Amino acid sequence: MEPKKNPKADISRNSSIYFAVGLALVLLITYGAINFKTYDKSAIDIGLLDLGDEIEEEIPITEQLITPPPPPPPPAAPEEIEVIEDDEEVEETVIESTETDMDTKIVEVQDVVVDEVEEDIEVPFSVIENVPVFPGCENKSGNDAKKQCMSEKITQFVNKNFNTELAGDLGLSGRQRINVVFKIDKTGNIIGVRARAPHPGLEKEAQRVIGKLPKMEPGKQRGKAVTVQYALPIIFQVMD
Repeated sequence: MEPKKNPKADISRNSSIYFAVGLALVLLITYGAINFKTYDKSAIDIGLLDLGDEIEEEIPITEQLITPPPPPPPPAAPEEIEVIEDDEEVEETVIESTETDMDTKIVEVQDVVVDEVEEDIEVPFSVIENVPVFPGCENKSGNDAKKQCMSEKITQFVNKNFNTELAGDLGLSGRQRINVVFKIDKTGNIIGVRARAPHPGLEKEAQRVIGKLPKMEPGKQRGKAVTVQYALPIIFQVMD
């Protein structure tokens, strides 16, 4: 004969209820343990706190500045204007009319001589109609032949009179170039000599040599003597 269990004695019947109650108790105990705080009573000593006497703030004494009163307004202009008579006599300038009538006699004007003012015209050597004639080029026929003769004569003159050893004395070496510009005025004289070189000493030497050029027959433009501008490059090699 098998023994029969009492249904009331079956514990597994309410296991879910027991589990929920137990879980709630565990959570409650855990929450209380987390929020539980303890304090060290020896660390709190109210006697160490000294508030001291109450500090009274000193309010600075300010002095009230007394500003001077504004100046009184200017007196009002008088309503009546007094007119002062001027007894001084003023001479009036009378402008007479320059128009003439039929009865006015016409004065004959003598012939007026107008002096012609000669303009100092400068013409470049490349476009001059009649080039300046260097001494020794008079027998050349044609403007181009005289140009060629003049260029050759000036080159020969510069090569003969220029001190080529000056560049070595100045400490220069290699190829040296001097650009010279001068003018041949209406009388055939050399004027306005300018030079540009790597050293001032070369510029002075070029100006000295060009200034010694002989007087020439002046160039002409439209039959009149004019100033002719001439450019000359001087190039030489300094031998080491």
